[in-house]
Amino acid sequence: MASSDEAGSNKIKAALFDFMGTCLDWCSAVTTGLPLEIPEERRRDFALKWRVAYFYENERRLQAGLATEDIDHTLMRTLDSMLQLPEYASLASHISARDIKLRAVASWHNQKAWPDVAGALQQLRDQLGCEVFVHANGTTRLQLDLIRSSGLRFDLLMSSQMLGQIKPAQEPYLKALDLLKRKPEECVMIAAHAYDVRGARDVGMRTIYIKRATDDIHEDLSNIDKEFDAVLDDMYGLAEAVRKL
Repeated sequence: MASSDEAGSNKIKAALFDFMGTCLDWCSAVTTGLPLEIPEERRRDFALKWRVAYFYENERRLQAGLATEDIDHTLMRTLDSMLQLPEYASLASHISARDIKLRAVASWHNQKAWPDVAGALQQLRDQLGCEVFVHANGTTRLQLDLIRSSGLRFDLLMSSQMLGQIKPAQEPYLKALDLLKRKPEECVMIAAHAYDVRGARDVGMRTIYIKRATDDIHEDLSNIDKEFDAVLDDMYGLAEAVRKL
């Protein structure tokens, strides 16, 4: 463990984490939350496409200047839209009942952490003296539920509901900096979504991109190593990457 003087001298004072995908295995949770009579590979594919549909809907709302909304409402609306697509016609009979759809949406509130996350958070605290925060789109209720299911510990949860706008708009990053009383260069954004770390970079924050197989499945990552301060395959080396910033 680093001494208090060494930890206090670290240039990065705060590590902000996206939550789902970056810290949590949302895909396994949602795959399990879909009717089990559907083959697992089909459920996983549906879960991945549902996640993409949610991102597209967030982007549409942001571009239209619409206010934030409860993530459960967004997930239900995108689920209904997907069930209208011809490619998922064979699944509609399994999922269309309201109680089944509600159960599928509720599965997003019960996710486990990736195995590399808890240790990375502890190393940031112990070795570098960093404060660690959730900074993610969604509701505060969702984040409280995910803290319980994952067993992870953060110093503060910041949701788009709390911050007043969804990422990657500049407002939630700037609001977070104001709440934390930190300069942009004292903070690092850690996420498995390129749009998120780009948004943080644009307000002057340092950036670390985490590769996760469940996320950015349609993103062109051919030049990702050149975009951000660090790109990691997992969080096992996260503390060292933050120390080098």
